Amino acid sequence: MQIVMLSHTYPPLLGGIERHVRNLSRALVQRGHQVAVVTLASGDLPAYEEDEGVRVYRIRGTIHRLERMLFQQPGRSYAPPVADPELTRAIGQVLQRERPTIVHAHNWLVHSYLPLARRSPARLVVTLHDYGLICARWNLMERGQPCPGPSPLRCLACGAREYGALKGPPTVALNWLGAKAERRMVDAFIAVSGAVARINRLDAEQARVEIIPNFIADEVEPGGAGEAPIPAGALLFVGALARSKGLPTLLAAYDDLRRSSIDPLPPLALIGYATGDMPLDQASLPPGVSVLTDQPNDVVLRAWQACSLGVVPSVWPEPCPTVAMEAMAMGKPLVASDVGGLPDLVAHGETGFLVPPGDPLALRNALAMLVSNPELCATMGAAARQRVAAFRASAVVGKIETLYKQLTYATRTTA
Repeated sequence: MQIVMLSHTYPPLLGGIERHVRNLSRALVQRGHQVAVVTLASGDLPAYEEDEGVRVYRIRGTIHRLERMLFQQPGRSYAPPVADPELTRAIGQVLQRERPTIVHAHNWLVHSYLPLARRSPARLVVTLHDYGLICARWNLMERGQPCPGPSPLRCLACGAREYGALKGPPTVALNWLGAKAERRMVDAFIAVSGAVARINRLDAEQARVEIIPNFIADEVEPGGAGEAPIPAGALLFVGALARSKGLPTLLAAYDDLRRSSIDPLPPLALIGYATGDMPLDQASLPPGVSVLTDQPNDVVLRAWQACSLGVVPSVWPEPCPTVAMEAMAMGKPLVASDVGGLPDLVAHGETGFLVPPGDPLALRNALAMLVSNPELCATMGAAARQRVAAFRASAVVGKIETLYKQLTYATRTTA
């Protein structure tokens, strides 16, 4: 089967969606499929390369020539919620070369494909990793707090705060229109958790919806040699360095923990990429906290090996974070927010603890319980390693492959 993936970004750029697209693409290649990834150009990365059998095309569009005015974070650009003509043309050129039976999109880049979809024989699958169908910010957050739900006035005001008064309202309106087209033209949605399907209101839609979680490789080990980038036994956070990830809550909880009687207190390491969302210079951090940015996945995995436990303190409804699975695969317990898809991953009291999002005291108490009880930490870590089997490639990729085959069969029978 010929498959083309569409994703804003792709490794070596960091992020959970990036790793998911790479892991899925590589797993499908191993199963005998032909897979190409279309992603946005970034920096000096090559326009074309092969990644363990996956053909990677990096394309440019109007978004790159106007990136200061449009959607950009340091080191990465994002497609708009409407077709970019130049991106559409570049995607079309890749499709002519690859001739896919399945186009599998993972974010707003799908909008630049939709003008091609009507005349393409390929079936369109969209994996929802966030809440982009109803939220132009993707994370369903408003003023640093979970949004109670979309409404025209609330969304327009929020968009203006996020993207600016000139860019925000058009972005919200275009996302609303683009989502309507997406719901109408997609052959099947994959939601990475029940929370994603429910919050995006897919349960009331006519389109086919499958709930299939993110996954990790069957064997998760850091490649090559190298020392751990963090001290042994450290507490570890991995993810975007942003308020929505709960960093203010985590830093407050750790600072409180530092003032307690736990001695010695393990250091706290933060690994991720800067978003410009909050200052993380050393002077603004509590003692014992360090920050590493833009680290490759092998380095992150070595950090998971070295740490004592992982922390996922998100205040937004985290859909299905790959970093949580990587921690579990390394036999580490997790302290995570009881929100979004995280309860699907963490079994409270067995593989870690779930705490209310945005509650520094609850987070501090859960961390203290594990830090002061190494035996409990080890027991929960072992249970986490067993639980993550349900989220490995061998347990998940076949479900996606089955969906592809069903859609392809339907195309052939109706041709």
